[in-house]
Amino acid sequence: MRFIDSRQINTLFEDQGLKRWPVAATSAGERIAKLKTLRKALVSRQGEFYDAIWKDFHKSRFEAWTTEFLPTIEEIDYTIAHLKKWMEDRPAKRTAILPTTRSYLRFEPKGRVLIMAPWNYPLLLCVSPIVSAIAAGNVIVAKPSNKTPNVSAFLASLFESIFKKDEVAIVEGAGSSVGEVLLRLPFDHMFFTGSPKVGAHVGEMSQKVHAGLTLELGGKSPAIVLDDANLKDAAPKIAWGKLINAGQTCIAPDYVLCPRNKVDQLADEIVASIKSMYGESEEDRKNSPDFPRIIDTRAAERLQNFIYDAVEKGAAIAIGGKSCVGERYVAPTVLKDVTPQMKVMSSEIFGPILPILPYDTLENAIRFVQDSPKPLALYIFGKSSKAIRSVIARTTAGSTCVNNCIVQIENLSVPFGGVGNSGTGNYHGFYGFKTFSHERNVMKQSGFDVVRFFRAPYGKAKAQAAIQKALRFFKKM
Repeated sequence: MRFIDSRQINTLFEDQGLKRWPVAATSAGERIAKLKTLRKALVSRQGEFYDAIWKDFHKSRFEAWTTEFLPTIEEIDYTIAHLKKWMEDRPAKRTAILPTTRSYLRFEPKGRVLIMAPWNYPLLLCVSPIVSAIAAGNVIVAKPSNKTPNVSAFLASLFESIFKKDEVAIVEGAGSSVGEVLLRLPFDHMFFTGSPKVGAHVGEMSQKVHAGLTLELGGKSPAIVLDDANLKDAAPKIAWGKLINAGQTCIAPDYVLCPRNKVDQLADEIVASIKSMYGESEEDRKNSPDFPRIIDTRAAERLQNFIYDAVEKGAAIAIGGKSCVGERYVAPTVLKDVTPQMKVMSSEIFGPILPILPYDTLENAIRFVQDSPKPLALYIFGKSSKAIRSVIARTTAGSTCVNNCIVQIENLSVPFGGVGNSGTGNYHGFYGFKTFSHERNVMKQSGFDVVRFFRAPYGKAKAQAAIQKALRFFKKM
């Protein structure tokens, strides 16, 4: 659905308001049927998605499959397998003071939800929360990023072919226009994935309409290499985690903290890993069909300036450093002798540049992380269980992975989300269903009503009598 004017959006919102209660009343079987229809459509049209992502990103079919298509299908399958159980009412423990009541927890749909998806993983980060919102029984407006117009058009066509707009609608257009119109509407929940700066604005707008809020943001996710780490094992994992999607990944290792006496060795190992993945020469790496492009020329220019500033201030280039802004190409780059004062350390890089910062003691490394905004991910490489536990206990992050990168999001039985600057709330699997549900406390009174002892009029004699009656009642239980 292409945006025309605000009246079109308002009409859509009103239409979904009329459909909100019929959709909320759907059974687990009906919701599962919708998810199966979505899965079938995705599988049958996946070739269109690969063509679209190549046009937007120059991303290879295999990387698009492993990082977007496969995780999306896994989310659908996991939800289908567990939804009936998730939707069941959950009995609560009886309270001693109200022994003749029963309470249970009921998951009910929040109603009308808004999902605002980013450009870096345009299929996964749009469809995955939609899956959770469908499972929870909501009507949905989803807005993909206009920076990936080909994938956005594919998503609009896909959902229009299987859902009516009053149930699930994909709204295309610029965030500065369409997004602002959407944010002014009184949705019941807003789900945003993107930068902390825009996330703060979305949070502010959600408060004005009293909407529930989930923010999946980012930040500078550190990788801490311990003194006893196996560098030959750690290097290819760090290189891969940094360079998938050309570094445009919210949980990519943003920078590495490494013991000072091992910086050169680690850099050499990472350089060797980059060459094995994308080619020996700079020309090979630029022409590699497996290395994606930066999203736009503005972002490429920003990354280029990071490199120029770092070199000007004393950083050494272990590999890369080249760029071609017009072609949206920034080479896989490893920087040594990096200091916190360089621009590359001032904000999330979101590109294929890996700074390596030396540390003298693990205490120094931990304090550096403690003094930085809370990251979306934190990676630890090493053997010492004691040191690993110390890093985890003395830092905070949305997620942590030990001796690998990125793969912590693969387990759908645990939540994915940020903390502080890196996000609010979480999703995936049951936690996605929970995010788009209201947890309703329901209590049922039956039999003798103990509360009668506590009704007015009050007085010393009545109070004492009530206490005595209550005590006798409890003794009989």
